[in-house]
Amino acid sequence: MKKALNYIKNIIKQMNIINIFVIIIAGVINAVGVTMFLYPVNLYDSGISGMSMILSQLTPEYLSLSLFLVVINFPVFIFGFKKQGIVFTIYSILAVCSYSLFSYLIINVLPVDVDFASPLAQQDLFLCAIFGGIISGVGSGLTIRFGGAIDGIEVLAVIFAKRLNISVGTFVMIFNVLLYISAGFILNSWILPLYSIVTYMSALKTVDFIVEGLDKSKSAFIISEKAGEICEALSDEFGNGITVLDARGYYSESNKSAVYFVVNRFQIAKMKNIIKRIDKNAFVSISEISEVMHRADKN
Repeated sequence: MKKALNYIKNIIKQMNIINIFVIIIAGVINAVGVTMFLYPVNLYDSGISGMSMILSQLTPEYLSLSLFLVVINFPVFIFGFKKQGIVFTIYSILAVCSYSLFSYLIINVLPVDVDFASPLAQQDLFLCAIFGGIISGVGSGLTIRFGGAIDGIEVLAVIFAKRLNISVGTFVMIFNVLLYISAGFILNSWILPLYSIVTYMSALKTVDFIVEGLDKSKSAFIISEKAGEICEALSDEFGNGITVLDARGYYSESNKSAVYFVVNRFQIAKMKNIIKRIDKNAFVSISEISEVMHRADKN
Protein backbone atom coordinates (compact mmCIF):
# COMPACT_ATOMS: atom_id res chain seq x y z
CA MET A 1 0.00 0.00 0.00
CA LYS A 2 2.79 2.39 0.91
CA LYS A 3 4.63 1.60 -2.33
CA ALA A 4 1.48 2.28 -4.31
CA LEU A 5 0.99 5.65 -2.59
CA ASN A 6 4.62 6.59 -3.21
CA TYR A 7 4.24 5.59 -6.86
CA ILE A 8 1.15 7.77 -7.24
CA LYS A 9 2.87 10.69 -5.50
CA ASN A 10 5.84 10.33 -7.87
CA ILE A 11 3.51 10.42 -10.88
CA ILE A 12 1.75 13.54 -9.56
CA LYS A 13 5.13 15.25 -9.09
CA GLN A 14 6.03 14.56 -12.72
CA MET A 15 2.78 16.07 -14.02
CA ASN A 16 2.28 19.77 -14.63
CA ILE A 17 -1.01 21.61 -14.10
CA ILE A 18 -0.34 23.87 -17.08
CA ASN A 19 0.23 20.85 -19.33
CA ILE A 20 -3.02 19.31 -18.10
CA PHE A 21 -4.97 22.51 -18.77
CA VAL A 22 -3.51 22.98 -22.27
CA ILE A 23 -4.12 19.33 -23.18
CA ILE A 24 -7.79 19.61 -22.18
CA ILE A 25 -8.11 22.76 -24.31
CA ALA A 26 -6.32 20.92 -27.15
CA GLY A 27 -8.99 18.22 -27.01
CA VAL A 28 -11.69 20.89 -27.29
CA ILE A 29 -9.93 22.48 -30.28
CA ASN A 30 -9.57 19.11 -32.00
CA ALA A 31 -13.26 18.40 -31.42
CA VAL A 32 -14.24 21.74 -32.97
CA GLY A 33 -12.13 21.12 -36.08
CA VAL A 34 -13.46 17.60 -36.62
CA THR A 35 -17.15 17.98 -35.69
CA MET A 36 -17.79 21.42 -37.18
CA PHE A 37 -15.84 21.08 -40.43
CA LEU A 38 -15.07 17.45 -41.28
CA TYR A 39 -17.82 15.34 -39.72
CA PRO A 40 -20.79 17.21 -41.26
CA VAL A 41 -19.58 16.75 -44.86
CA ASN A 42 -18.14 13.23 -44.40
CA LEU A 43 -14.49 14.21 -44.68
CA TYR A 44 -12.08 12.18 -42.60
CA ASP A 45 -9.42 13.08 -40.12
CA SER A 46 -6.18 11.07 -40.10
CA GLY A 47 -5.18 8.14 -37.90
CA ILE A 48 -7.52 6.50 -35.41
CA SER A 49 -9.67 9.64 -35.40
CA GLY A 50 -10.39 9.11 -39.10
CA MET A 51 -11.00 5.41 -38.54
CA SER A 52 -13.48 6.27 -35.77
CA MET A 53 -15.32 8.64 -38.12
CA ILE A 54 -15.69 5.93 -40.77
CA LEU A 55 -16.85 3.32 -38.24
CA SER A 56 -19.41 5.71 -36.77
CA GLN A 57 -20.93 6.14 -40.24
CA LEU A 58 -21.08 2.41 -40.94
CA THR A 59 -22.57 1.31 -37.62
CA PRO A 60 -25.85 2.03 -35.77
CA GLU A 61 -26.35 5.55 -34.42
CA TYR A 62 -25.70 4.60 -30.81
CA LEU A 63 -22.14 3.62 -31.79
CA SER A 64 -21.01 7.23 -32.03
CA LEU A 65 -17.76 8.94 -32.98
CA SER A 66 -17.12 9.74 -29.30
CA LEU A 67 -17.48 6.08 -28.35
CA PHE A 68 -15.10 4.82 -31.03
CA LEU A 69 -12.50 7.45 -30.10
CA VAL A 70 -12.34 6.07 -26.58
CA VAL A 71 -12.76 2.37 -27.38
CA ILE A 72 -9.99 2.29 -30.01
CA ASN A 73 -7.53 4.77 -28.51
CA PHE A 74 -7.52 3.56 -24.91
CA PRO A 75 -6.13 0.05 -25.61
CA VAL A 76 -3.48 1.55 -27.89
CA PHE A 77 -2.25 3.95 -25.21
CA ILE A 78 -2.24 1.19 -22.59
CA PHE A 79 -0.34 -1.04 -25.05
CA GLY A 80 2.26 1.69 -25.49
CA PHE A 81 2.54 2.42 -21.79
CA LYS A 82 5.94 0.74 -21.30
CA LYS A 83 7.41 2.46 -24.34
CA GLN A 84 6.05 5.97 -23.65
CA GLY A 85 5.84 6.12 -19.85
CA ILE A 86 3.03 6.79 -17.39
CA VAL A 87 2.90 10.59 -17.67
CA PHE A 88 2.66 10.50 -21.48
CA THR A 89 -0.06 7.85 -21.22
CA ILE A 90 -2.10 9.87 -18.71
CA TYR A 91 -1.78 13.05 -20.76
CA SER A 92 -2.82 11.19 -23.92
CA ILE A 93 -5.85 9.55 -22.30
CA LEU A 94 -6.86 12.94 -20.91
CA ALA A 95 -6.60 14.47 -24.40
CA VAL A 96 -8.72 11.71 -25.94
CA CYS A 97 -11.33 12.03 -23.17
CA SER A 98 -11.55 15.78 -23.76
CA TYR A 99 -11.75 15.29 -27.54
CA SER A 100 -14.42 12.58 -27.16
CA LEU A 101 -16.53 14.48 -24.59
CA PHE A 102 -16.61 17.74 -26.53
CA SER A 103 -17.30 15.91 -29.80
CA TYR A 104 -20.35 14.39 -28.12
CA LEU A 105 -21.45 17.76 -26.76
CA ILE A 106 -21.13 19.53 -30.12
CA ILE A 107 -22.93 16.79 -32.07
CA ASN A 108 -25.65 15.88 -29.57
CA VAL A 109 -26.10 18.60 -26.93
CA LEU A 110 -25.11 22.09 -28.07
CA PRO A 111 -27.49 24.02 -30.35
CA VAL A 112 -25.27 23.53 -33.37
CA ASP A 113 -26.58 21.77 -36.48
CA VAL A 114 -23.81 19.56 -37.87
CA ASP A 115 -26.01 16.95 -39.53
CA PHE A 116 -25.67 17.99 -43.19
CA ALA A 117 -23.26 20.92 -43.42
CA SER A 118 -20.54 22.78 -41.57
CA PRO A 119 -22.02 25.66 -39.53
CA LEU A 120 -19.23 27.90 -40.83
CA ALA A 121 -18.24 26.58 -44.27
CA GLN A 122 -21.56 25.00 -45.31
CA GLN A 123 -20.88 22.22 -47.87
CA ASP A 124 -17.75 23.71 -49.41
CA LEU A 125 -15.49 20.65 -49.27
CA PHE A 126 -12.29 22.58 -49.88
CA LEU A 127 -12.90 25.08 -47.06
CA CYS A 128 -13.97 22.27 -44.73
CA ALA A 129 -10.85 20.25 -45.60
CA ILE A 130 -8.48 23.18 -45.09
CA PHE A 131 -9.95 24.64 -41.91
CA GLY A 132 -10.84 21.27 -40.42
CA GLY A 133 -7.24 20.17 -40.92
CA ILE A 134 -5.76 23.38 -39.55
CA ILE A 135 -7.95 23.48 -36.43
CA SER A 136 -7.55 19.78 -35.61
CA GLY A 137 -3.82 20.19 -36.31
CA VAL A 138 -3.65 22.93 -33.68
CA GLY A 139 -5.23 20.54 -31.17
CA SER A 140 -2.89 17.69 -32.07
CA GLY A 141 0.16 19.95 -32.09
CA LEU A 142 -0.61 21.41 -28.66
CA THR A 143 -1.08 17.92 -27.23
CA ILE A 144 2.29 16.78 -28.59
CA ARG A 145 4.05 19.96 -27.47
CA PHE A 146 2.77 19.55 -23.92
CA GLY A 147 3.68 15.90 -23.51
CA GLY A 148 0.93 13.69 -24.92
CA ALA A 149 -0.77 12.48 -28.08
CA ILE A 150 -4.39 12.83 -29.12
CA ASP A 151 -4.31 9.94 -31.57
CA GLY A 152 -3.05 6.42 -30.87
CA ILE A 153 -1.59 6.03 -34.36
CA GLU A 154 1.44 8.00 -33.18
CA VAL A 155 2.01 5.47 -30.39
CA LEU A 156 1.69 2.55 -32.79
CA ALA A 157 4.13 4.27 -35.13
CA VAL A 158 6.76 4.60 -32.38
CA ILE A 159 6.33 0.93 -31.44
CA PHE A 160 6.21 -0.72 -34.87
CA ALA A 161 8.08 1.62 -37.25
CA LYS A 162 11.52 0.47 -36.13
CA ARG A 163 10.52 -3.20 -36.39
CA LEU A 164 9.36 -2.59 -39.94
CA ASN A 165 12.55 -0.66 -40.72
CA ILE A 166 10.68 2.52 -41.63
CA SER A 167 10.42 5.96 -40.05
CA VAL A 168 7.60 7.02 -37.73
CA GLY A 169 6.39 9.54 -40.32
CA THR A 170 6.34 6.88 -43.04
CA PHE A 171 4.34 4.52 -40.81
CA VAL A 172 1.70 7.20 -40.15
CA MET A 173 1.57 8.13 -43.84
CA ILE A 174 1.10 4.48 -44.92
CA PHE A 175 -1.67 4.03 -42.35
CA ASN A 176 -3.49 7.13 -43.59
CA VAL A 177 -3.11 6.21 -47.26
CA LEU A 178 -4.63 2.78 -46.53
CA LEU A 179 -7.37 4.47 -44.50
CA TYR A 180 -8.34 6.81 -47.35
CA ILE A 181 -8.17 4.03 -49.95
CA SER A 182 -10.48 1.93 -47.76
CA ALA A 183 -12.85 4.88 -47.44
CA GLY A 184 -12.89 5.23 -51.23
CA PHE A 185 -13.95 1.61 -51.72
CA ILE A 186 -16.48 1.75 -48.88
CA LEU A 187 -18.10 4.93 -50.20
CA ASN A 188 -17.68 3.88 -53.81
CA SER A 189 -16.43 7.40 -54.43
CA TRP A 190 -13.00 9.01 -54.36
CA ILE A 191 -13.99 12.67 -53.99
CA LEU A 192 -14.27 12.67 -50.19
CA PRO A 193 -11.10 10.57 -49.60
CA LEU A 194 -9.15 12.89 -51.92
CA TYR A 195 -10.35 15.95 -50.04
CA SER A 196 -9.46 14.12 -46.82
CA ILE A 197 -5.87 13.99 -48.03
CA VAL A 198 -6.00 17.81 -48.19
CA THR A 199 -7.19 17.72 -44.57
CA TYR A 200 -4.30 15.44 -43.62
CA MET A 201 -1.68 17.68 -45.25
CA SER A 202 -3.16 20.82 -43.66
CA ALA A 203 -3.12 19.17 -40.25
CA LEU A 204 0.41 17.85 -40.74
CA LYS A 205 1.84 21.29 -41.55
CA THR A 206 -0.08 22.83 -38.66
CA VAL A 207 1.27 20.25 -36.21
CA ASP A 208 4.81 21.00 -37.40
CA PHE A 209 4.20 24.71 -36.89
CA ILE A 210 2.76 24.26 -33.38
CA VAL A 211 5.41 21.78 -32.21
CA GLU A 212 8.48 23.37 -33.79
CA GLY A 213 7.40 26.98 -34.21
CA LEU A 214 7.76 29.38 -37.11
CA ASP A 215 11.25 30.44 -36.17
CA LYS A 216 13.10 27.16 -36.55
CA SER A 217 16.72 27.24 -35.49
CA LYS A 218 19.66 26.47 -37.73
CA SER A 219 22.97 25.01 -36.65
CA ALA A 220 26.13 26.15 -38.40
CA PHE A 221 29.30 24.06 -38.36
CA ILE A 222 32.25 26.27 -39.38
CA ILE A 223 35.82 25.11 -39.98
CA SER A 224 38.37 27.88 -40.35
CA GLU A 225 41.95 28.84 -39.54
CA LYS A 226 40.55 32.15 -38.29
CA ALA A 227 38.04 30.68 -35.87
CA GLY A 228 38.91 33.14 -33.12
CA GLU A 229 38.09 36.18 -35.25
CA ILE A 230 34.89 34.55 -36.52
CA CYS A 231 33.75 33.70 -32.99
CA GLU A 232 34.41 37.23 -31.79
CA ALA A 233 32.47 38.75 -34.69
CA LEU A 234 29.52 36.34 -34.33
CA SER A 235 29.38 36.89 -30.58
CA ASP A 236 29.39 40.67 -30.97
CA GLU A 237 26.70 40.56 -33.63
CA PHE A 238 24.29 37.96 -32.23
CA GLY A 239 25.20 37.44 -28.58
CA ASN A 240 24.62 33.68 -28.87
CA GLY A 241 26.68 30.97 -27.21
CA ILE A 242 29.47 29.49 -29.34
CA THR A 243 31.29 26.17 -29.02
CA VAL A 244 34.83 25.76 -30.42
CA LEU A 245 36.33 22.33 -31.10
CA ASP A 246 39.85 21.39 -32.10
CA ALA A 247 40.07 19.99 -35.65
CA ARG A 248 42.75 18.72 -38.01
CA GLY A 249 42.63 18.60 -41.81
CA TYR A 250 42.97 15.06 -43.16
CA TYR A 251 44.87 15.96 -46.35
CA SER A 252 46.58 19.16 -45.28
CA GLU A 253 47.31 17.85 -41.76
CA SER A 254 47.00 21.45 -40.60
CA ASN A 255 45.43 22.39 -37.28
CA LYS A 256 42.12 24.20 -37.50
CA SER A 257 39.16 24.94 -35.26
CA ALA A 258 35.55 23.84 -35.72
CA VAL A 259 32.90 26.29 -34.56
CA TYR A 260 29.37 25.19 -33.66
CA PHE A 261 26.87 28.04 -33.71
CA VAL A 262 23.05 28.22 -33.54
CA VAL A 263 21.00 31.00 -35.19
CA ASN A 264 17.46 31.40 -36.49
CA ARG A 265 16.58 31.39 -40.17
CA PHE A 266 16.50 35.20 -40.38
CA GLN A 267 20.11 35.46 -39.22
CA ILE A 268 21.60 33.06 -41.76
CA ALA A 269 22.46 35.64 -44.44
CA LYS A 270 24.14 37.98 -41.96
CA MET A 271 26.14 35.10 -40.46
CA LYS A 272 27.37 34.06 -43.91
CA ASN A 273 28.48 37.59 -44.71
CA ILE A 274 30.45 37.83 -41.46
CA ILE A 275 32.21 34.52 -42.11
CA LYS A 276 32.96 35.36 -45.74
CA ARG A 277 34.38 38.75 -44.76
CA ILE A 278 36.82 37.18 -42.29
CA ASP A 279 37.74 33.95 -44.09
CA LYS A 280 36.68 33.33 -47.70
CA ASN A 281 38.06 29.79 -47.50
CA ALA A 282 36.05 28.79 -44.43
CA PHE A 283 33.99 25.61 -44.69
CA VAL A 284 30.40 26.16 -43.54
CA SER A 285 27.72 23.50 -43.11
CA ILE A 286 24.19 24.60 -42.14
CA SER A 287 21.53 22.21 -40.85
CA GLU A 288 18.00 22.65 -39.56
CA ILE A 289 17.29 21.75 -35.94
CA SER A 290 13.82 21.43 -34.46
CA GLU A 291 14.50 22.58 -30.90
CA VAL A 292 17.12 24.27 -28.76
CA MET A 293 16.73 23.62 -25.04
CA HIS A 294 19.44 25.93 -23.72
CA ARG A 295 20.90 28.99 -25.35
CA ALA A 296 21.45 31.51 -22.57
CA ASP A 297 25.01 30.77 -21.50
CA LYS A 298 27.99 31.54 -23.65
CA ASN A 299 30.31 28.54 -23.91
